[in-house]
Amino acid sequence: MAIFKGAGVAIVTPFREDGSVNFDKLGELLEEQIAGGTDCIVITGTSGEAATLSEEEHSAVIRYTAKKVNGRIPVVAGTGSNCTETAVKLSRQAEEDGADGVLLVSPYYNKTTQEGLKVHFSDIANAIHIPAILYNIPSRTGMAINPETIVWLCRNVENIVGVKEASGNISSIATLAALGRDDVAIYSGDDDQVIPIMSLGGLGVISVLSNVAPRKVHDMCQAYLDGDVRKARDMQLDALPLIHALFCETNPIPVKEALNMMGKNVGGYRKPLVLMTEEHRELLRREMTNYGLLG
Repeated sequence: MAIFKGAGVAIVTPFREDGSVNFDKLGELLEEQIAGGTDCIVITGTSGEAATLSEEEHSAVIRYTAKKVNGRIPVVAGTGSNCTETAVKLSRQAEEDGADGVLLVSPYYNKTTQEGLKVHFSDIANAIHIPAILYNIPSRTGMAINPETIVWLCRNVENIVGVKEASGNISSIATLAALGRDDVAIYSGDDDQVIPIMSLGGLGVISVLSNVAPRKVHDMCQAYLDGDVRKARDMQLDALPLIHALFCETNPIPVKEALNMMGKNVGGYRKPLVLMTEEHRELLRREMTNYGLLG
């Protein structure tokens, strides 16, 4: 069973000036997302800079989020790793910390085979009692989870329910939809492909754009789910210039800059991420203004 339908936010992790996690600010962001209609919080993912959180911080962020959200919408925690044992440990801890589900990126750097992916994801999912969403993003991990592998996992491992598709390969996603039918919950992992993927049977998006425009992303997904395809299409097309600006540099550099432009004061980044170039900052400011997020 799918964890959610509609717009999930791949939420950022705010930091203080000394680099520590700003939990008070995180609480404000969570409340704003819920008020904006967001259907699911996805914490400690790529946008949340999970790669540079210690295991203690990782657990603390998930625990705080689950407590703050308090069951109002699902909380999905990124717990993937290129080490199966580490991913098992992180996933068990996330379940203990109150997460409603986990997001599992494919192993990176050491990679594996498709058979290895089956073993890796099965071992993690079988170690927990909450649902798992796979995360297919070969541009970051160096390998794809093939459609046949995703379908096999969703059909053979009870609590693997779907996939966040950020491959950018719409033909592969169409193949996945054809093979998986109602057995695979597909979420767009690319903000510029939300409606195309929903047209293939996708249930929504795990979105970076939702950090700055939660109501619009929710309404776009809901319009499609309600059958208003024209409205959903137009909202997708209207958002494209801003979406492109939000990915003009490595995520989450632009989206954190955008939030700071909006006065959210989410802080900076952990190295090796660094500040945007001035040229890209001006591009982002212009598209934020055009989209109605800045005066």
